[in-house]
Amino acid sequence: MVLIRVNESIFIYIMCIDFMVHSLRSYWRISKFHQSRLVYRLKGSPQIKGLVTRLVIITPKKPNSAIRHVAKLNLYKTNRHLFARVPGIGSLPTKYNRVLARGGRANDLPTVRFTLIRNVYDFAGLFGKKKRRSIYGTSRPENYTKHIRRCFRHLHV
Repeated sequence: MVLIRVNESIFIYIMCIDFMVHSLRSYWRISKFHQSRLVYRLKGSPQIKGLVTRLVIITPKKPNSAIRHVAKLNLYKTNRHLFARVPGIGSLPTKYNRVLARGGRANDLPTVRFTLIRNVYDFAGLFGKKKRRSIYGTSRPENYTKHIRRCFRHLHV
């Protein structure tokens, strides 16, 4: 920057061409290349709604071996595509189902950075789950408590 004196009390800062070029380069470096791909797809939302266009079976990377189900989604908001993994065993979404996806990648599946949320829209939850119910979209069973306070244990049979 260069400081130019106009009057006794007025000064003007003028940017040098090198400084302008440097600041523009750093702006492009931050905004384009280091922007998170996950945030880019979600557009600042915690979840995003999509339509299942395809259901794919993918095998994981080298040390692991399994069959993992992955859904290809067409997003309503941006009309872009993404791959999201299907949590849990059984009851897969079908084609043209509306689903809700959140961030959360599958470590051993390349290009899969999202996870579907069960029991929302057309994607059914799993039944008979007692642990990790919030992940599988299962409601709490009747008369089921994991912990009973000591002072109330004589009341509960």
